[in-house]
Amino acid sequence: MTEEQVSEEIEATKTAVAQPVEPSDDSKKNSEYSFWTEKRLEMVVAILLGITTLLSAWASWIGSLHSGIQAIHFTESNNVSSKGTAEYNASTQMYLADFMAWNAIKDYYYDLEFAKIDGNQAKIDLLESKIEVFKQQGCSDTLREGIEWMEKNGKINPFEMPGLEEKYYQTAQQTLDRSQELFKEGQRDNTKGDSYNLVSVIYSLVLFLLGIVGIFKNLPNRLMVVLIAAFGMVFATIYMCTIPLPTGFNPLSFFAINLRL
Repeated sequence: MTEEQVSEEIEATKTAVAQPVEPSDDSKKNSEYSFWTEKRLEMVVAILLGITTLLSAWASWIGSLHSGIQAIHFTESNNVSSKGTAEYNASTQMYLADFMAWNAIKDYYYDLEFAKIDGNQAKIDLLESKIEVFKQQGCSDTLREGIEWMEKNGKINPFEMPGLEEKYYQTAQQTLDRSQELFKEGQRDNTKGDSYNLVSVIYSLVLFLLGIVGIFKNLPNRLMVVLIAAFGMVFATIYMCTIPLPTGFNPLSFFAINLRL
């Protein structure tokens, strides 16, 4: 082989090595029909990061509002409970005072019965006048109601009237019931606030998954992590929509804007 032929073979070899290898038909089809490319996946990750960040901030804000309302309800419950306890003690004192007043006034009723038996009209008028004055000055409205019931039904004791004792504590019981309602409202707000905190935790997990997508070199692995994060975001959002907002919540009120419907 001549020197000229050797140089021609070397040139042909270089040309063959330098020529780019064309991809196979299968790789062309995969690149042509594959939707998930690196750029598209990065765009989806950026969009999910933005949406999740906003939703996480919203959940944290509403959860803090529920916590604040919960504290308000618990404080109001304690105040109302203290008021109810004071009213209960005052009702007990009034009950004891009326009981002592009745022990004093019942002697007039006994004397009145004997005066009626004797037919002494002057004494009858005097005792009836004393009883009326005593009822107006020494008895509460509840005891006067009991005495009227006693006289109308021919009884000898006004405290036999059904529900008379409960009347003394009616106002105090209503106040204590209101205290219990406020306490239960505070418990409900606490539960709602905990639910929003759970939503915030799920959003934080989603942000973590979206943040580590770049660690994976293989595109299918990245896509799997993004799909898991997207599922977590959708799940947390649906769950958050089932949690009631604070009562009377109006976001525009925080900007001094009043809505008139």
